[in-house]
Amino acid sequence: MALLFRWLLRLATALLVLVVATFALTYYFASRSLPDYNQTTTVAGIAAPVEIIRDNANVPHIFGSSDTDVFHALGYAHAQDRMWQMIQLRRTAQGRLSELFGERTLPIDKLLRRLDLYNTAIASVPDQDEETTAALEAYADGVNSWLQEVAAGARGRGAPEMWLFNHPISPWEPADSIAIIKVMALQLSSHLEHEVLRARTSLTIDPERVFDILPDVPGEGIAALPDYAAMMPGLPRYAENMRPPYDPLSPVKPAPLAGASNAWAAGPQRSASGGTLLANDPHLGLTAPTVWYLARLELQSGGVIGGTIPGVPLVLTGRSDRLGWGITSSYLDDQDLFIEEVNPDDPAAYRTPNGWAQFRTRDSIIPVKDGSAVTLQLRWTENGPVLDPDQYDLGTITPQGHVAALSWTALSPDDTTLTAGIRLMQARSIVEAFAASEAFIAPSQNLTVVDRTQIGMKVIGAIPNRNAAHQAQGRLPSYGYIPTNRWDGFQPPDANPVFEEPEGDILGNTNNKTLDAPFPDHLSHTWGDSQRIFRWRRLMQAREVHTRESFIEAQLDTVSFTARALLPLIGADLWFTGEAAPDGTPERRRQVALDLLANWNGEMNEHLPEPLIYAAWLRALNARLAQDELGGLFSEFTHTNPLFIERVFRDIDGASAWCDIIQSAPIETCTDISRLALDDALIWIDENHGTTIASLRWGDAHQATHDHQVLGEVPLLSWFVNIRQSTSGGDNTLQRGRTSGVDPFPFQNVHAAGYRGVYDFADPDSSVFVTATGQSGHPLSRYYDNLGELWRRGEYVPMSLDPALAQAAAVGVTRLLPAQ
Repeated sequence: MALLFRWLLRLATALLVLVVATFALTYYFASRSLPDYNQTTTVAGIAAPVEIIRDNANVPHIFGSSDTDVFHALGYAHAQDRMWQMIQLRRTAQGRLSELFGERTLPIDKLLRRLDLYNTAIASVPDQDEETTAALEAYADGVNSWLQEVAAGARGRGAPEMWLFNHPISPWEPADSIAIIKVMALQLSSHLEHEVLRARTSLTIDPERVFDILPDVPGEGIAALPDYAAMMPGLPRYAENMRPPYDPLSPVKPAPLAGASNAWAAGPQRSASGGTLLANDPHLGLTAPTVWYLARLELQSGGVIGGTIPGVPLVLTGRSDRLGWGITSSYLDDQDLFIEEVNPDDPAAYRTPNGWAQFRTRDSIIPVKDGSAVTLQLRWTENGPVLDPDQYDLGTITPQGHVAALSWTALSPDDTTLTAGIRLMQARSIVEAFAASEAFIAPSQNLTVVDRTQIGMKVIGAIPNRNAAHQAQGRLPSYGYIPTNRWDGFQPPDANPVFEEPEGDILGNTNNKTLDAPFPDHLSHTWGDSQRIFRWRRLMQAREVHTRESFIEAQLDTVSFTARALLPLIGADLWFTGEAAPDGTPERRRQVALDLLANWNGEMNEHLPEPLIYAAWLRALNARLAQDELGGLFSEFTHTNPLFIERVFRDIDGASAWCDIIQSAPIETCTDISRLALDDALIWIDENHGTTIASLRWGDAHQATHDHQVLGEVPLLSWFVNIRQSTSGGDNTLQRGRTSGVDPFPFQNVHAAGYRGVYDFADPDSSVFVTATGQSGHPLSRYYDNLGELWRRGEYVPMSLDPALAQAAAVGVTRLLPAQ
């Protein structure tokens, strides 16, 4: 027995030593790719020494003798901290993820190959002006300088992920930066999905009722959609989803998670200090690391500082000493889906207004890790690339003998968006900024700009010219061979809507409807916000003058206008009407929940129970109202549309009919459905968050999920690479934390402001900014999540252009010397 015990002890000790040794070896190899920020290195491609001073938040401040040298250093710094992220974004644009991840990412690669974004980026390189071309080439040289250091063997393959997914890395090219902007456009575009959803919904229910469940933002509109079944005969009433499950690596986000943002500005008359103010917080899917990277560039035109995206030599949102700019998704309808008729006698031809024409085709081979390569035949019509039936569920709305093709501004082979960005960084006034933006193509944005004395906003990006006689006014897929459905080029850039010199000296955008005009001058049928704008307007009007602090307060505001507006509607006949009920009964729990909500001010605070009760009630109510009529299609309606609830409970155009369950004999009222939904919500809360209502915390359900896109679901590793935080806010608060909408964690915060900035031009160096995680993409770096807790608490770091301030608390200084 003693002998057995000794051998077991030896075995346990050996296993422990093996585990420790494995961990130590893993840490050693992974940590070798941590960059040394205090170094002097010689690089090719610069004309004079360049200095990269990293302040105490690890924000690089780059100083050089020329703009090209500064862009070279930005590329070097981006690659130091975010090499893996940059390589993955490039692979996404190229449709080459499957070379690393196998069949899992094959649907993503097929879509990107069919869109052909990377080749349109290559074609766009010659369209840039001379200065932008020089910046792109210098930036690429800077990235390659770091890659050469990694290749020399002393940098641990450049990123810890490379030990798991080792592969050759090709040199960075100017087209790679343009391609990343196009990938961002894909993330921010959702009009194609909305067209498909409208079509599928109109096939499932009466077309006149589609506007209940998919309502327009109030304003000029139409009463009903065209009958899609009559437009496209032969389609089934409902078809099962055809697209593959959502993958975190996909740049195509579900439509409810498309781009969102806030930006607002105050002129001198509404500023306590007499200078202009600007706040901006663009919203994207939360990841670790965040997509944003803070940087300061000292250009020949002056310093610029703000948020960049690794892989792109632009400060996309930020300021100089005389100009500040912010971006929000404009929701411009820049996509149209065309149903193309295939020649039954010649599958290589399709119908055009002038008869049959041949598809333009090209073969494309996708290598697949641990599998056979896949060959695609890419096809184009005059309207754009042909997409597969299982992409975007197109097969459910495409008649037999037809294919679907996409027109989209981001597919332009003459994309000068990078040129617009370079010019914007050098602009000295609002007039110059708006002139620079005329070269912007996609993704369309609202550009909010302030200089020292003025404020303004302009819709930037190419606006398609549509015909007023369009079959579906761009709301639904339409036949590509009908001339009036097709685009007729683009509107001149100087015709884009501009908002200047507002009467109240304040302007802003929360992705709300900015233009109330009939088709085809409408900009969009789909807007990103119908709720936050009211809270913003209340906060702006509540003060005669504003300060940097009041703008920060608005940026972090968590009061839900939606909750304040809807609770009196859905609870009108439930409050204070229940009979006495003993503890532990459903009736008593309902009364406790209603009492809490009756005294709640709508603040979506992470420490309160009321936001969870409200959110669960609204979600259950949405299911009770719509699931019986939409059937299997209801799975597409993951988020409750407040305008739908309001239409139903106010009985607008007979919308209260949604309260009656069509499969049941009794006629249910909206009060019945509201009560049943509250009971459903409380049961769900019991099962998932506990039975003590008063001790519930919204933050437990509303955790921000900054997950690593590749390693985030790997057991054990996920503990090291994912960042989870309890957060306030919700779907319709200014501090927006968009929920996932899907089980088993429907209220996780998956889409929020990855960047926040507030700029005060009375004292520009008092401006502040922050990102959601940290500067580094290396999980072992102390800068991987160094900004994350500040972001969660609503704090910021200084956004100063003062070199002395950056130098005073620098965590490192990198000096790049030109090779002899």
